[in-house]
Amino acid sequence: MGEERVLREIDRWVNEMSSYELNDFEKLYDEWMIQYFSKFPESIKKSFFESIDQWFLFTYTFLQNTNSQTEATQRILQIARTYDENIERIEDLQELSIEKLTYLADQQVAKNRVYSFAQGGITGAGGFLLLAADLPLIVALNLRSIQLIGSSFGYNLNNPIEMLIALKVFHAGSLPKRLQGAAWEDLKEQVKELESVMKNKDLLTDETWLNQPIRQLFKTLFIVGFRKKLFQGIPLVSVGIGAAYNYKLAKQLTDFAKRFYQYRLIQDRQSQ
Repeated sequence: MGEERVLREIDRWVNEMSSYELNDFEKLYDEWMIQYFSKFPESIKKSFFESIDQWFLFTYTFLQNTNSQTEATQRILQIARTYDENIERIEDLQELSIEKLTYLADQQVAKNRVYSFAQGGITGAGGFLLLAADLPLIVALNLRSIQLIGSSFGYNLNNPIEMLIALKVFHAGSLPKRLQGAAWEDLKEQVKELESVMKNKDLLTDETWLNQPIRQLFKTLFIVGFRKKLFQGIPLVSVGIGAAYNYKLAKQLTDFAKRFYQYRLIQDRQSQ
């Protein structure tokens, strides 16, 4: 019953995502993006997106090997042992019910949203150094959360295949809602044949991912524009913009990651 209920929730979430209708501005924006990037040679575009992919890979591996990530994974296991004392490693978590695993993942989701809200607020209140570091911090915070969400559902994120899947989840989750439906279907197809994930030579990122840095640029401009609007010496409007934006993005990414790993675990169990 629990898995059926979760699948119904996922279906409602996917239908809501797939039924999103573009407004006129988004249609114009998509047309402009296509026309603008069509002017660049393919070699330059490939080199550019390869650099972004390498940045994601480096950030992922760095985070996965930090003490804080190891400790967070151990805390997940400790909590899981209150349900089943025989759990020894991350893969053993898959013996637990979907409700218990979702509870473990929800803890990581909640922490990520608090961290993202706080980090965005600090960025809004800080100087240009913090603004410059904002995007790398957003990437690091949300990649870390996706790693922990995947671990909460019993997937070993040190595995190279799982690493690539997690990066694809990050990319899909950071896309605008109008593009997430297609990304979701693509992810579902890819995990049916895990070996094909490693053989797939396509880049992780493409022109669609640039929606995120462009939105980041607009956020930065708003923060700078309202920085002089002080209330008792604090730029409250800038703080609010930074906190609200980062929280919204964290919510979007972690919701996507949680739904994906829920769906994947249920499908894996049904195929056994």
